[in-house]
Amino acid sequence: MTTQVLVESPRRLVDLSKYSLPERYRSTLTNEKWQQTLKRQFGLPEHARVVKATLSLCPVCNRRIPAAVYEENGAIWMKKRCPEHGVFEDLYWGDAEMYYYFLQWDRPEYIAKGLANPYTDLEFYKDMGSCPEGCGLCPVHKSNTVLAIVDVTNRCNMACPVCFANAGAAGYVYEPTIEQIEYMLRTLRAQKPWAPNAVQLSGGEPTLRDDLPEIIRMAKKLGFTHIEVNTNGIRLANDIEYYKALLDAGLSTLYLQFDTIDEKNEGVWRHRMYHPKAYKIIKERVIENARKLGHRSIVLVVTLARNYNDKDLGKIVDFAIQNRDVVRWINIQPVSFAGRAKLYSKEELRKFRITIPDTIIEIEKQTGGAISRWDWRPTNWPVAVAKMVEALTDSPKPLFSMNPMCGAATFIYYDEDEKRIYPITKLVDVDAFEKGAWDVYYTAAKGGVYKHAAKVKALKLLKAVKHKRVRDLIYDFLVKKDYDSLGRFFFNVVGIGIMHFMDTMNYDIERVQRCDIHYATPDGRVFPFCTYNVVGHREKVESSFKIDAKTWTKVTGLSLTGWNRQRFAELKA
Repeated sequence: MTTQVLVESPRRLVDLSKYSLPERYRSTLTNEKWQQTLKRQFGLPEHARVVKATLSLCPVCNRRIPAAVYEENGAIWMKKRCPEHGVFEDLYWGDAEMYYYFLQWDRPEYIAKGLANPYTDLEFYKDMGSCPEGCGLCPVHKSNTVLAIVDVTNRCNMACPVCFANAGAAGYVYEPTIEQIEYMLRTLRAQKPWAPNAVQLSGGEPTLRDDLPEIIRMAKKLGFTHIEVNTNGIRLANDIEYYKALLDAGLSTLYLQFDTIDEKNEGVWRHRMYHPKAYKIIKERVIENARKLGHRSIVLVVTLARNYNDKDLGKIVDFAIQNRDVVRWINIQPVSFAGRAKLYSKEELRKFRITIPDTIIEIEKQTGGAISRWDWRPTNWPVAVAKMVEALTDSPKPLFSMNPMCGAATFIYYDEDEKRIYPITKLVDVDAFEKGAWDVYYTAAKGGVYKHAAKVKALKLLKAVKHKRVRDLIYDFLVKKDYDSLGRFFFNVVGIGIMHFMDTMNYDIERVQRCDIHYATPDGRVFPFCTYNVVGHREKVESSFKIDAKTWTKVTGLSLTGWNRQRFAELKA
């Protein structure tokens, strides 16, 4: 008697006729000769479909190597071969249907032109080995800075194993002086044609600096209108006076680490607060303090990993809705295996890897379909609106021009009468709105009398609003200038964003050249997020400005992991 082994047949490829794909992709996806050539080159199975060829990095030596992004068995994968270290393969996007859906926004009109005054030149770019080594920003980079990040310290009072900054464990202290921070902020504000107005003060744990209020005041004075502090919340939960001082100085938003709200999640990774009950108490106390102080702008930041906290997403959404008077946004970051996390083994990487569509589908399941996978749009969707406003006002605006595979977003509205949530797509025909915005932009761009015609067309965008209550509200705002009603509406809205930063396994150089989240450094350069944290630029910059930890402690008299209430009181006075 013979035993039959059942071999699962590969899943059918996605039907591309459902999507309006850019010509760049359609021409290669249907080119059989090109497909066969790439399959042979990268050793791909016959039943696969190559989406694109790109450049990536070897996870061992960081050299630039060719890579193929391809569809197989309902998902999108990346495969590459280093001549010295062999073949590497990793999940790129967990759902092929959603990949092609988002690919519709990978068009030339969504790509910015970069800086008019880049910080490095082409000669430096070539000498350093081109992208991503010849960074700073260079003339090849295609995006301006939409969100700037300034690391004010690498000290930390936690030791998270997924920290891409390797904070608190580098063996040295990197803590720029006030003068160096001012130089970084001025460097950012000198960008042309548009100077960024949003900055995130990060680390390490920024609240370990007693002079953080002074840094915030300085950023405000230099023209930053939106100032975020990235924090684990420990000090803000225990020191409300410090929280108040940040607000008095001009703090806009708290970017609050928030991996779970489930005190039964024993797998929580966050060291030094490893017990989930303690973790939950700290987060709730920060929310309570925000409410006491009248601060209504907290972002819950979820570092997401499969088999860790992916089953907590529905609870986090519920928590945000219940606390919508202070919580404005949930920002989910699927784990990037960079920094401290690059030490994970290949098996651990496969166990914990989760991508943007995996996250979206999990939210769909955990909200009972209230937020479906088709209620999301890529984070470069607002480009049409920004260009429309730019053309109508003759004033440059920030363009969220990153690659559509870098992030996704949606908004949810809580209807207090019906006691239920609505995703933005149920309230507004967002696709009709976007199409109308492009029409307004192209009309206004002609100038002259067309500018007036464009303004008339802009008012007609109201037709895209499907929900009567929302349409009446916007009308009252436009006609009656009823700001109070509009404010009440927006304080029933919570945004959800997903941003998947890359690591050496899934690195796509084409994507990083459109990154618009940038670090400023004390040497006068600016780095895209996924070059600074992945390629080694962070280590090089910090090493140039580091201080031995023992020396720093002796000179300052401060703790590496704590704060000084007395010193803060003296600074405040």
